[in-house]
Amino acid sequence: MYGYYYFDPTYLLLVIGMVLSLLASAKVKSTFSVYSRVRSASGLTGADAARRILRMSGITDVTVVPISGSLTDHYDPGSKKLALSQDVYDKTSVAAIGVAAHECGHAIQHATNYVPLNLRSAIVPVANIGSTLSWPLFLAGLIFSIRPLLTVGIILFTFAVLFQLVTLPVEFNASSRALKMLGSSGMLGADEVKGARKVLTAAALTYVAALASSILQLLRLIILAGGRDRD
Repeated sequence: MYGYYYFDPTYLLLVIGMVLSLLASAKVKSTFSVYSRVRSASGLTGADAARRILRMSGITDVTVVPISGSLTDHYDPGSKKLALSQDVYDKTSVAAIGVAAHECGHAIQHATNYVPLNLRSAIVPVANIGSTLSWPLFLAGLIFSIRPLLTVGIILFTFAVLFQLVTLPVEFNASSRALKMLGSSGMLGADEVKGARKVLTAAALTYVAALASSILQLLRLIILAGGRDRD
């Protein structure tokens, strides 16, 4: 009967992380929705703005392509393709131009060997392994009381947290580059740049929330492992 009524207080850490992520996701969607209805004075589409920024930066080997979905925009350094979603590629809104410019920021980082981007790329394999194997190993260690498995699980998940941490300066820097180029080039007016900044700031919050959620999960693992030691 005791086991039935037992409540694991560490679940609260997961709930907090989920709430933060949901709030951040709602914020970016609502902000993007607002500025996707504001047409830019320049009349440039997201793809136009992206190609112009790439040319201004002396980058000629990156292809701008459309991709399905909403807010699925990304830059692939392997294929050197800058993929823009259907809400960005051929749209003339302030939001579309802001997002397209942000992805150009990543292409510029890649072209200039931006250190945090290179570091993030270097830890992707171990971060993926950590995300995949950390919980199975940790749970096995918890169930069978094998301390080394608990430790390995925590270490592997730490790499996933490290990836989220390194992602922050990469994303913030890409947005900073984007806003500067949009303002200095005249592709967006001063008020329009403010709107683009709101969109990119909201997007950045999703990465902050992801990091906070990962840290809370790591804390939960440490607490559970400590509880097992006391048992």
